[in-house]
Amino acid sequence: MYYLSKDLFFPPVCEADNEGILAIGGDLSSERLQLAYKSGIFPWFNEGDPILWWAPDPRMVLFLDELIISKSMRNILNRNQFKVTFNQDFKEVISNCQKIKRDGQNGTWISNKMMDAYSKLNAEGIAKSVEVWQDQVLVGGLYGIDLGHVFCGESMFSKVSNASKLAFIALVNHLKTENYKLLDCQVYNPHLESLGCREIDRDEFMSILISK
Repeated sequence: MYYLSKDLFFPPVCEADNEGILAIGGDLSSERLQLAYKSGIFPWFNEGDPILWWAPDPRMVLFLDELIISKSMRNILNRNQFKVTFNQDFKEVISNCQKIKRDGQNGTWISNKMMDAYSKLNAEGIAKSVEVWQDQVLVGGLYGIDLGHVFCGESMFSKVSNASKLAFIALVNHLKTENYKLLDCQVYNPHLESLGCREIDRDEFMSILISK
């Protein structure tokens, strides 16, 4: 495992171990985070632990035309019970992602330092959010890193059924209109698979990431 110094540097992603861990240490500066995402790397660690940098193989992604919208979700969309906005309340979205209880998880990996770092990226126009509102109350959303041709999803939350799915679908439809190539979802989970996401080789992901 590579131990990062103060220098703004990451080793090649092919040097990640079998779990996908590439490096340890460094910081959460805007410069390092931007370099990480542009290099196919993301931070993921528990509060109180050293920063871990990941480049997993395979990589979970969504090719935008492969989005799956179930019949029940189409019915929800047609009812217009929710309002979706883009990048209108980033801090509340990431705060809710931090606080929401998740099945099988004790606590959250979104520490206060992570919130501060990504909020700074949001102020710089790099981290962005999607908000879902019901009766003017924020009930769901997601946030991630916008690379201009690939959107790197980080976390989502729901306070009512299907709110995070609505945010996800709205994001994908937006990315389609802007001719994005891919939505990066990082690692496998069955919820993402139900929406059409699938795993691809890291080499394939990197070839898409570095092409513009």
